[in-house]
Amino acid sequence: MTSWTKLALLVLLAVVAGQVLVRGGQPSLAAGTQAPPLSLPALGGGVVDLAGLRGKVVAVNFWATWCAPCLRELPELAATWAANRDRCFELLGVVEESARDDVEAAARRIPYPILVDSRAEAASAWKVAGYPRTYLVDPEGRVRRVFEGAIDRAELEGAVAQLRPERCPAR
Repeated sequence: MTSWTKLALLVLLAVVAGQVLVRGGQPSLAAGTQAPPLSLPALGGGVVDLAGLRGKVVAVNFWATWCAPCLRELPELAATWAANRDRCFELLGVVEESARDDVEAAARRIPYPILVDSRAEAASAWKVAGYPRTYLVDPEGRVRRVFEGAIDRAELEGAVAQLRPERCPAR
């Protein structure tokens, strides 16, 4: 192994270790706790506020354009949203640590709202330790499940079905 390769590996390990120390030191949100506030600009304009979605089951998916598992799960999330959006369910994609051009390119394949957390304030409040991370919020605004890593459609739809209210509030 060349000295440049060793140096590159050391730098990569230092970056990963730094991320773990900075983000991994905070405990994850526990199931049953109230979801932190979430009000962010949507990529297409306007602001989306989680509080305005009370009464629905909401999946909040934190991701980044450079995250390969995040990109792999996008079709699964899109299919889940398309199949359930009229059934008292919403999906919010919260993009982190990504250039706007990259986000806009990725968003062409994403039918659900993409929120831009340019200062990572939401990620901090939600105690996101890595990407992708999906929080399932019940109709009363409590975090009920935390999915670490990529999630597939069947797993997400099964969890949503358990929380879906019998009646969806009119908006």
